[in-house]
Amino acid sequence: MALVLENIGEIVTCEVGKNKFKRGAEMREIGLIKNASIKIDDGKILKISTSKIKTKSDDTILDCNGKVVFPGFVDSHTHLVFAGSREDEFALRAEGKTYEKIAKSGGGILSTVKKTRESTKKELKKNARHYLNQFLRHGTTTVEIKSGYGLDFETEIKMLEVIRELEIEELISIVPTFLGAHAIPPEFKNKKNEYIDLIKNKMLPYVAKKNLAKFCDVFCERNYFSLSETKEILLTAKTLGMEIKLHAEELSNLGGAELAAELNATSVDHLEQISAKGIAALKKSNTIAVMLPGVSFNLNHQYAPARKLIDENIAVAISTDFNPGSCMSYSMPMMMTIASTQMKMSVEETISASTINGAAALGISNKVGSIEIGKNADLIIFDIPNYKFLNYHFGENHLKHIIKDGVILDL
Repeated sequence: MALVLENIGEIVTCEVGKNKFKRGAEMREIGLIKNASIKIDDGKILKISTSKIKTKSDDTILDCNGKVVFPGFVDSHTHLVFAGSREDEFALRAEGKTYEKIAKSGGGILSTVKKTRESTKKELKKNARHYLNQFLRHGTTTVEIKSGYGLDFETEIKMLEVIRELEIEELISIVPTFLGAHAIPPEFKNKKNEYIDLIKNKMLPYVAKKNLAKFCDVFCERNYFSLSETKEILLTAKTLGMEIKLHAEELSNLGGAELAAELNATSVDHLEQISAKGIAALKKSNTIAVMLPGVSFNLNHQYAPARKLIDENIAVAISTDFNPGSCMSYSMPMMMTIASTQMKMSVEETISASTINGAAALGISNKVGSIEIGKNADLIIFDIPNYKFLNYHFGENHLKHIIKDGVILDL
């Protein structure tokens, strides 16, 4: 039995053909098709047509009544498994305290680490499931989730097991990432090398052996992990067969973008402080530059130079970076609006960045991120007059239908 979507006003296909992502000027090409239909069978996109598709008696027909169909959003950078919340820190920032000062006074990542360590798997799972449902209700059909609020063997594994179980149990697709190198835990305050050894010699081998994460990520930043330490950890992960990502150039510039290009990282994320050398390095690579506009908006920080990166022919993606400290938002449309107004990205560029390039930042653009024959039928239908309306009318959830693996879900 097939599913046929009829009377579609606009289909935003974001097609890439044999390519894995869109870079530079290609990001403006969203493959728009007007007045069309889509046929889905066995969870895959079977046909896209501007004429009426013939149906059988047992087919399900969804009349889209002129609505707009997008690929499901792919959010390639989140930290949604955690305990507690940090609204007090938001209030302190509103009064002028900086993120770094709050962290040094006992807030920041380590405050969430304490609460996450104290929580059971059941509690973490319940909390994460609530957020996952909200992601789905805002149009995200694939999401990456990092560990990193454990910073000890037991809690990091507990987090990754929660992520793995949710991946099996939930409708939304999940890609797990190990981020044991998120910060230095308090018990290793003056023993940083010992903690790095713990990551390399115990955490990473176990994670790889149990297949608990596709990626290894490191927070390459002043007062966290240096460039050489980051390289040491990532090279260990690569030898164990894991793919790699980096948090880089968020608060300072250590050369993380250059390292990402050198190591052929799948993505390098943040880049608010990227240098000309970093841009030049990424230009020669296939590493996806992941922008996190909600973080800059929430922290009142400098935005990543998306316009410069795109004009230099670099593939750019957008993500929420959903986490309790710097961006408590799971709305990709909101990220798109911020990227348009604050980062000088065109509407079309924000769409490519939130779909096909987000999928490329997870190494799965051959399956999701665009509406093309043979790909997974992860589609979202917005009750808007045209695709440009989504960024324009922000703060409203315009989602009407979610189709995940060819199945219409209840909102």
